[in-house]
Formats: sequence, structure tokens, C-alpha cells
Amino acid sequence: MVRRLAAAAEVAAWWVVLTGLWLVLIQSVDTLECGVGASAALFAAYGGRAARRAAVRR
Repeated sequence: MVRRLAAAAEVAAWWVVLTGLWLVLIQSVDTLECGVGASAALFAAYGGRAARRAAVRR
């Protein structure tokens, strides 16, 4: 249970940072842009967690 919470917290942290970066870098902030950015950031957050885990295992 603790591992799942830690994994969820890590993905959430990645997601918050990447979504914030997306919002800073786009020019027009509308609903569609926010939805696309949040979705892309979620996929990237899972990728970031996977990359970190792969690097730690070596």
C-alpha cells in the first residue's frame, strides 16, 4: 500500500510540474489547451517515473 501511495505521489508531482510548464509555455490559455496539456503531462509523468526507476535499478 505504501508503494502505491509513493508511486501515485511521484506521478502527481511530475504531472503538476509538467502541467505548470505547459501553461507557462503556451500563449493562449483556453479549455482545450488546458485539457490537451494536462493529458500530455500525465503521459509524460508516467514516462518520467519509468525513466527514473530504470536509472535507479542500474
